[in-house]
Amino acid sequence: MSFPMILPPPSPALSPVCPHQRHVGKALPPEMVTRLYNGMKALDLPGKGQRPSDGISREQFTVSMSHLLKGSSEEKSLVVLKMISATEEPVKAGEVQKFAQDLVGAVVHVLHHRKLLRGWEGQAVPDANPRIRELAAQLLSEVKLQGGRKPAGPQWQDCACDRAVVEDWVFRVPHVASFLSVVIHRGLALMPSSLDLATLVPQRQVAQGREFESLLDVPSLVYINSHLPAELRHRWRLLFASELHGHSFAQLLGHIVHQGPCVTLLEDHDGHVFGGFASCSWEVKPQFQGDSRCFLFSISPQMAVFTHTGYNNHFMYLNHGQQTIPNGLAKNGKSILDVDPEAQALLEISGRTLHSHGLREASAE
Repeated sequence: MSFPMILPPPSPALSPVCPHQRHVGKALPPEMVTRLYNGMKALDLPGKGQRPSDGISREQFTVSMSHLLKGSSEEKSLVVLKMISATEEPVKAGEVQKFAQDLVGAVVHVLHHRKLLRGWEGQAVPDANPRIRELAAQLLSEVKLQGGRKPAGPQWQDCACDRAVVEDWVFRVPHVASFLSVVIHRGLALMPSSLDLATLVPQRQVAQGREFESLLDVPSLVYINSHLPAELRHRWRLLFASELHGHSFAQLLGHIVHQGPCVTLLEDHDGHVFGGFASCSWEVKPQFQGDSRCFLFSISPQMAVFTHTGYNNHFMYLNHGQQTIPNGLAKNGKSILDVDPEAQALLEISGRTLHSHGLREASAE
């Protein structure tokens, strides 16, 4: 197998260069090239003493690629730790955060550069995209520090993350391995990949002449798609957009009823982006519908998913034209009107009053 020999930069440059520049081109940001170089160069090969070298040997390249692509979480963490910091472990949580941000940024860059966006090409450009930082922060929130603590507060950046912490993070957060696969297979373009990109970026289907810029960009799209049932991750079809179809609730009903599972996305007047996944077709009726696969999510100002609590079966609700029972669309974990602020936001997003507010049953004291 041939491979591009990655060499260190001539002083005073900070990023390594690749002699086979035509092979890699600008597919990878220099920050990620630097991290790959550091991870390969620092890899200890069993039975072979380390000798000073300005380059990376074939053995170092092959073993590091094998670890990152096909290795166990223990093997992956060996290379990831050196990609995070060239110093001896442990690393700091702040360094893990910067690695996660560079990793997400590299994936977005690769997908744009290689034209692998599957119908999402018109969305926000990757440079200085705040949602790269938001997805990186979400990945970091999955880190369990020593003692099982979660990163929290401004002081967490100095918390130590040893090899066991990084290994646990790599094991429990599949996005880390998937993103590394995209960087190597699609960025370096070294070998065929078993990773189906459709599981990351679904095909976007919009009627000809009806293109518009979605509220979703690549990081948020990848995040939401990863939480859908596996059979629904390959293709998304636009049903309704207020920019195209107007703000009529009746128009919304006409486009989403009996169309199968769907993702609903909203933006409020403060720029917060959120929504929910409906696991089955919407039906207009005065009963709750759906199942435990439904979930709510937030995209901005932070990425998070809120799954079924088990409190009740109030998953989905859609009603219209009734005089004595609540009207509207909602996805909810407890009470459709009182308990869950996300559900209330779905009813109030248009700025209209809750006409059914006075029709609720009185709560028991």
